[in-house]
Amino acid sequence: MIRAVFFDMNETLLNLSLLRAQFDKHFDDKNVLKYWFTKLLHSSCIMGIMGTYQSFGELAGAALESVFFENNQRLSTETKDEILGAFQGLPAYEDVLPALTMLKKKNIRVIAVSNSSLAMMTEQLTNASIIHLFDSYYSVDQVAQYKPFLNIYQSAARQERLAMEEVVMVAAHDWDLFGAQKAGLKTAYISRKGEIYNPYYLPANFKDSNLPDLIQQIIDAEELG
Repeated sequence: MIRAVFFDMNETLLNLSLLRAQFDKHFDDKNVLKYWFTKLLHSSCIMGIMGTYQSFGELAGAALESVFFENNQRLSTETKDEILGAFQGLPAYEDVLPALTMLKKKNIRVIAVSNSSLAMMTEQLTNASIIHLFDSYYSVDQVAQYKPFLNIYQSAARQERLAMEEVVMVAAHDWDLFGAQKAGLKTAYISRKGEIYNPYYLPANFKDSNLPDLIQQIIDAEELG
C-alpha cells in the first residue's frame, strides 16, 4: 500500500528559472548554475562522510564564493544575497498543482523532504502557492545530514508513522532517489533536465517527464495492490 509521497523541492517541484536569471547576470557560461550546484552537493556529501554539518545557506554561500573566485569576479554581499535570495521565490512547474491535487483526491499524503532549511521550505512552498497541498515537510536540519544519506528519509517516515515500503520518493535527481531506495522507499524519477539517469544507481520504480503522468503511475500501482 502506498500511503504517502515524499517530494524533493528544488528542480523537482520548483523551477530554477529565477535563480538561473541571477547567474546569467554575472556569467556568460550557461553551465555555471549547474557547476555551482554540483560544488554545493559535493561539499554537503563530504561533510556527511566526515560526520560534520553546516546549514544549506552556509554551504550554498561558500560554493557561490568559490565560483566567483574561480571566474576572477568579486562577489559583493549585495550580489550574494540577491542570488541566494532567488531561492525563496522559485515558481512551481505548471504540472505540479494538478499532480499534487491528484494525490490529495486519493487521500495519499503529500510531504516535502528537502536539503533546504525548514524556514526556507515554508517560504518556498508559500511563494509557489502550493503549501496548502502539503500535509507536512521535513528539512535535513532535523537530522544534521544531507540527502542522499539515509537519515532524513527514515526520520521523515518514522515521524509520519509510515513503513518505508508505504512511501514513494519523487525527485528530479537520480542521486536523491538512490539514497531513498537504499533507505527502503520506492522511487519515482521526474525527468526535468534532459540528463541520463546514472546506470550505476538503483533504477527508479517509476519514470516520466510529466508529473501528473508520473503520479498516475503511482496511483495505478497503489490501486493494483
